[in-house]
Amino acid sequence: MENESQNVVITNIKMPFFSMVIFMIKWVFALIPALIIIALLWMGLEMAINMLGLEEMLGELMPSQSP
Repeated sequence: MENESQNVVITNIKMPFFSMVIFMIKWVFALIPALIIIALLWMGLEMAINMLGLEEMLGELMPSQSP
């Protein structure tokens, strides 16, 4: 009986409009630090590629497209 699973389907969530607005505002405020962290990681990756001189090698692997 422990291995039996049950499927659940949610058909409706009753949530007041104001509570939903507050939830969405909190979600946006939580997104800001996440985007900052992603941007810092991306800049660090670009700096590492430039410092190691790998941009030429990556340019050969992914040639630029001319119109």
